[in-house]
Amino acid sequence: MKTLREYIKEAEEKGVAIGHFNISNLEGLHGIYNAAKKLSLPIVIGLSEGEENFVGREEAVALIQAIRQRDNYPIFLNADHHYNFESVKLALDAGYDSAIIDAVKLPLEENIILTKKCVDYAKSLNREVLIEAELGFIGTSSKLLDEIPEGISEATMTKPEDAKYFVEKTSIDLLAPSVGNVHGMVKGGNPRLDIERIKKIREACGVPLVLHGGSGISDEDFTDAIKAGISMIHINTEIRVAYREALEKYLKENPKEVAPYKTLQPAVETIEKVVEARLKLFNHIK
Repeated sequence: MKTLREYIKEAEEKGVAIGHFNISNLEGLHGIYNAAKKLSLPIVIGLSEGEENFVGREEAVALIQAIRQRDNYPIFLNADHHYNFESVKLALDAGYDSAIIDAVKLPLEENIILTKKCVDYAKSLNREVLIEAELGFIGTSSKLLDEIPEGISEATMTKPEDAKYFVEKTSIDLLAPSVGNVHGMVKGGNPRLDIERIKKIREACGVPLVLHGGSGISDEDFTDAIKAGISMIHINTEIRVAYREALEKYLKENPKEVAPYKTLQPAVETIEKVVEARLKLFNHIK
């Protein structure tokens, strides 16, 4: 089986993007994996620190490795938005395939020091691990938003020259820039992506780019962003909304049902539909 690095390189060569979807439970994992397997596409499962605390760090690794070994399938596990070296180290030691060190709230040089520490540790392991970092601010919450979060503006977007400097100093494998994307879904509509900025950042920094805050972005912007240099796309809020709506609908229609495997099955099926649609879009599948 190819490594995650090889799948990302292949995606870039093909002009497509790998889907990265977060989970908080088994329903999410099954829905996402069912969609990926149906389309025979590699998939990345993400757990933020909060999601990881709920699911269990070692438990998440065991679930992903069990699927990968049973089906010989390219499913990978990412430590999404970990905020300090210790949490990144614990995830990598547990067996995660990649990790994101999110130090955007720190001054640039402090961000570089912390990120480089994570990169150096990953390189010391006896296996391939990818380290991603963020540069620029896109908010912090994967939820429905009444408006664009405070602090997000053109001034906080990633500058190509900063991206180049950051990658040179840290030797990261992947970069997540701020290019008009927002964590969560804005009820009135997400802002448009700065496609030209994406192109300039990719050319300047020399490593694959990851688009965070994918929920709520228009299909056109997704397609244009991939053409401009995005190789992986994160989706979380869309899954959470789909899960809740499916569960609420089933419980309302079946108020006496108490078996979780029955009440939760519609949520699995709904998540699968959401993920399948996104994967088809990211991979130009009709």
